[in-house]
Amino acid sequence: MIQSSVAFQSFLTNIFPKAPTTPQVPSQQLQLENQLLEAISSNSKRLDNSQEITSLISQLEESSYSIQEPAISPQIKGRWKLLFTNNASTASPIQRKAVDASKYNIYQDILLKDSKLIVSQVVKFSNDFILTVDALASTAEYPLEELTARQGKGTLGLTILGESIVGEEAMEDPTKPNRRIDFVFDEGNFNFKGFKVPYPVPFRLPLLRDAVKGWIDVIYLSDRVRISKGNKGTTFVLVKEDDDEDDVEEEEVGSE
Repeated sequence: MIQSSVAFQSFLTNIFPKAPTTPQVPSQQLQLENQLLEAISSNSKRLDNSQEITSLISQLEESSYSIQEPAISPQIKGRWKLLFTNNASTASPIQRKAVDASKYNIYQDILLKDSKLIVSQVVKFSNDFILTVDALASTAEYPLEELTARQGKGTLGLTILGESIVGEEAMEDPTKPNRRIDFVFDEGNFNFKGFKVPYPVPFRLPLLRDAVKGWIDVIYLSDRVRISKGNKGTTFVLVKEDDDEDDVEEEEVGSE
C-alpha cells in the first residue's frame, strides 16, 4: 500500500512538476541598493562627489553580491538610465556639462545589432529631440579586432576630450575577469522629429581613432543596478529600464 502511494505521488509529480523557484536576493544586498538609490534620490545633483554615495558604491563593489563576469552576462544588455556620476577632473568638460544638466534623461543602451555589440549613449532632451552616439564594443563574448589598447591619453593637446587613464593603471584586474567592455565611438546624430543631423565629431577619422577609444569596467551588476567605472576616471550609477532589447531597437528604428 505504501509503495502504491509513493508511486502515485511520483506519477503526480511527473504530470504536475513543481514550478521553478525564483532566486532570492539577499536582504543585505537589497538594503545596500536601496540605500544607494535613496541617497542619489535625495541628492539634488546628478554630478557630484558625495561621500555617502561613494561609500555605498564601495560597499557594493567589495561585496560578493554582484553578478559574476558582468560584461558577458545576459543582464548587461538593455537600456540603462544614468542616475549619478562623480565629478572626476579628468572627464571631458562637455561630458560633465551634459551630465550635470539633470533635467535631461541620459541612457546607455547595450545591444546587439547585426551580430555586433553596440554601446549607445542617448541624451533625451525631449520626446522629439534626441542625441544618440554609438560605439562599437568588444568583450570576450563579442570580440572586435580593431579594439587594441589605447596608446594616448586622448587630449590631442586639448582638455575638451578629457584625459584617459593609460598604461599599467588602465590594465584590467586579472582577478576579476570579464567585467570590462572596450569600445570605440563610431557615429552619432541629433534626431529632431525624425530629421537627423550628424554629430559634429568625425569619429572615423584615422587621426582621432585612438582618441575616441575607451572602456568601462562593470564593478557591480544586479538585475536593477549597474555601477561602472570609465577610462576617464568617472564612476557611474545606472538603473535598468523596463524597456527590453527589442523595445529599444523598435524605438530607434521608429525614429529614423
